[in-house]
Amino acid sequence: MLLLLLVHLAAALVAPTLVRLWGRKAFWVLAAAPASAAVWALSWTSQVQRGDGPVQSVEWIPALGLELTFRLDTLAWLMTLVVGGVGALVLVYCAAYFSVSAQGLGRFGGVFVAFAGAMLGLVTSDDMILMFIFWELTTVTSYLLIGHYSDRKASRRAAMQAIVITTAGGLAMLVGVVLLGEAAGTYRLSEVVAHPPGGAAATAAIACLLAGAATKSALLPFHFWLPAAMAAPTPVSAYLHAAAMVKAGVYLVARFAPAFSQHELWRWIIVVLGCGTLLLGGYRALRQHDLKLVLAFGTVSQLGLITLLVGLGTRATALAGLAMLGAHAMFKATLFLVVGVIDAATGTRDLRRLSGVGREPLTALAGALGTASMIGLPPFAGYVAKEAGLEAIEHLEDNAVGLIVLVSVAIGSVLTVAYGLRLWWGAFATKKAVVPESAIAHEAVATQADGARSPGSTSRVATQPDAEPAAISHPSLLLVWPAMILGVLGLAVALLPQLGEHLLDPYADTLGLGEPGHLALWAGFTPTFALTLVILGAGAALFAVRERIETLQARLTYRGPDADRIYRRFMRRLDDVAADVTAATQRGSLPLYVGLVLVVFVVGVGASLLVGGAWPDDVRVFDHPAQLVFAGATIASAVLVARARRRLKAVILLGIGGYAVAGLFLLQGAPDLALTQVLTETVTLVVFVLVLRRIPPYFSDRPLVASRWLRLAIGLAVGLTVAGIALVAPSARIHAPVTEHFAEEAVGWGGGKNIVNVTLVDIRAWDTMGEISVLLVAATGVASLVFLSRRTGQIFRARDAAPERAVWAGADPMAALRRGTDQARIDAPTTNREWLRAGSTLAPQRRSVIFEVVVRLLFHTMVVYSVFLLFSGHNQPGGGFAAGLVTGIALTVRYLAGGRYELGEAAPVQPGVLLGTGLFLSAGVGLGGLLVGGSVLRSWIVDLHLPLLGDVHLVTSLFFDIGVYLVVVGLVLDILRSLGAELDRRAEIGEDPPFDGTLPSLEEGASR
Repeated sequence: MLLLLLVHLAAALVAPTLVRLWGRKAFWVLAAAPASAAVWALSWTSQVQRGDGPVQSVEWIPALGLELTFRLDTLAWLMTLVVGGVGALVLVYCAAYFSVSAQGLGRFGGVFVAFAGAMLGLVTSDDMILMFIFWELTTVTSYLLIGHYSDRKASRRAAMQAIVITTAGGLAMLVGVVLLGEAAGTYRLSEVVAHPPGGAAATAAIACLLAGAATKSALLPFHFWLPAAMAAPTPVSAYLHAAAMVKAGVYLVARFAPAFSQHELWRWIIVVLGCGTLLLGGYRALRQHDLKLVLAFGTVSQLGLITLLVGLGTRATALAGLAMLGAHAMFKATLFLVVGVIDAATGTRDLRRLSGVGREPLTALAGALGTASMIGLPPFAGYVAKEAGLEAIEHLEDNAVGLIVLVSVAIGSVLTVAYGLRLWWGAFATKKAVVPESAIAHEAVATQADGARSPGSTSRVATQPDAEPAAISHPSLLLVWPAMILGVLGLAVALLPQLGEHLLDPYADTLGLGEPGHLALWAGFTPTFALTLVILGAGAALFAVRERIETLQARLTYRGPDADRIYRRFMRRLDDVAADVTAATQRGSLPLYVGLVLVVFVVGVGASLLVGGAWPDDVRVFDHPAQLVFAGATIASAVLVARARRRLKAVILLGIGGYAVAGLFLLQGAPDLALTQVLTETVTLVVFVLVLRRIPPYFSDRPLVASRWLRLAIGLAVGLTVAGIALVAPSARIHAPVTEHFAEEAVGWGGGKNIVNVTLVDIRAWDTMGEISVLLVAATGVASLVFLSRRTGQIFRARDAAPERAVWAGADPMAALRRGTDQARIDAPTTNREWLRAGSTLAPQRRSVIFEVVVRLLFHTMVVYSVFLLFSGHNQPGGGFAAGLVTGIALTVRYLAGGRYELGEAAPVQPGVLLGTGLFLSAGVGLGGLLVGGSVLRSWIVDLHLPLLGDVHLVTSLFFDIGVYLVVVGLVLDILRSLGAELDRRAEIGEDPPFDGTLPSLEEGASR
């Protein structure tokens, strides 16, 4: 199962490349990922039916008891078939649905496959924490899919609405998961279901779990996000909103029903939400004119029905619920795909504009198959499942609940027949009169790639006999066949009801309440069959008087609470509150923010030190006199920084303090820390200088005297508090330090003698993963602030430099000294030597031959030295971080000596490539341990003898360190590209003020 997830991950990552190479044909290849999951599930059918399905468990974080545990039982088997089979067909459909010129197909394909993988992980997880992680992954990926047309307001709004509602439900579900796990003493899902806890914790957990299911499956009162999500492309609707995402909530109910279905709270929530959703969705579907909206509200209705069946908690209803789950996935995906075909053929989905589409026989046949199954006509899967459901509800032991549910299901089924017939009639019938396009153009909302209109209004517009219906073109057969296959499957499985019952019974038996149910195509003339005839007849009658029903619905004005309106009002109020809170707390003063943080720190930590701190009896001031020198330099630099008027002076003094701290590290026997501190201070100094080019050289007006004393008091309080922590913390320890055995572990398990480096790449590798992720985010933030229109900037190469423009040109105060006689210029020796490849692109007054020669001599030495630090860091001072900083400094001096074109010659690669490759390499090394049966980020030691090289001691964490190295180099290069090269370019073309090198006078600085 883990391998299948990795297949989906790999397919998602390569999808953009495949689409770029092969265009729409890449969707055929991507379809192999979900198809492999369906084929794999089919290969385990007999074992799953016997209760011997595969179970896979891999240690994730042993110290926390977290495992990657997967299990394939009957419920997971069915969901895997749905997720994989429908997903594969929809991806094949995408190959013909999108136009050749459609934008963002690579991203769409990758996110689609990632969503399929997340759903696969969700339904096969046997650990509740892991299930929640996949649950949230489906939320994020569905947000991206619904908002695929990001340039359209309707798509963005629908995606935001979906993610807000489902994320809120996911958080509630997480609370329920934690409550259940703590109450049961285990987070293993199968064990919790087998031995459910009781008490108040279980009651609260039930409410939280069902809240999560309600938001995901669009049950009342969260139903409104699903129709709004029809702004997504039709393939997304066919998959997410028919077979996958909305089924996640149903799956959650079905998964926990064996444990809690007899709980009073569970039972009433299921009945109220299920019946209410069933009826409301069916009623709303009757008044829609957009075919997708008819299906959307119909989906809401049927999700209520399926939730009822799987949540009522008897063997018969559970069997009917799983049968309906599978049938619904087939017929609803069929109908969504058919609507996409109609959309492509006519350019509209408004059933008032359609006429004669039924002349396309294959499309009409596929639509008929899906509609017949949806409304429950024999011999289709929908009929078999609905018959089983009605039979099971009639035999519920609780007569009151049974009557409520039976009446609700009967009325809901009547509505289903009515809107199902209206759907097929509206899509395929040849009508005597249609609504002219001009009459509904004002209410149309474009949501499709080809500009199809999706009116959401339910207003009545008169038809006109002379109005021209929408023109019909012939759709590609590739669009029709996926829908046809699903429609035929809905017929085929219904012809073998005993096989379906045999396959689904193992899940139904886990409930253990009531008589076993049965799936039958013909059970004789029973009360259930009579009720079915009544339902079909009543639904057909409603369809026959559809115009009167529409008129009646138009006249009825509902004035009660509306969930969608409540949501929008709540979000507006939330925005207002956020704006007020932000205005009150975010005053735009950085000193105020920092001051508040420091005051809270002093009050909170300092007070606890004074009250309960165990102060040492003897304090040694220093170990070596040299420490006093470095400490004095640090203190002096801090004082001078506080008094500095010029920003550059303050930066240099800060650097001096940092170098002094590095000296203290060195005296304490920490050469690794000292080296890293020196390199970090150097890079930081360069970054400050680059930033200082764009801000005034002097600080603003000095603060008032009272403010100075307040700042001094806060500074002294913070310093004393930190000093107190340093004195109290060592004596406050009550347990052995976690680093007690680091020395032995570094050699024995990490294969290195440099404890610091082994800690970073092995013992505490998770921390390092977080840190390099933060570096990547920081680099992205810096670039986003500078590159406003796109994430990456141009790589400036010397061959692209304009001959009439010089880098860093501007005022040249030394120009007079460079003037010579014409004869002197003639007599001067000429040379073609260039010390730097792009040195000639610099303005003459900015060039320094000495600097260029030194850089030419040192650059490659520094790069080689950084590689030495990288490979020797496991046993000697160094490592990926220090090595990356050395390489970054080497690139920095190339930029300072030769400008942005020289930087492009030194590193002709986008920083994002280095950042992404580094993070991917580090993460890949971490996952590599899983593939060989170990844990995440586990290192492996390899000792071998090579000719010429001799004995080689290799630790796999070296590759993790290489990833760190690439991330650091990418970060420095990103800063140089954004704060250096890009700002240079802007200054040259006039977007920003030029760097003229002039500084304001002291009086000007004081007046600011």
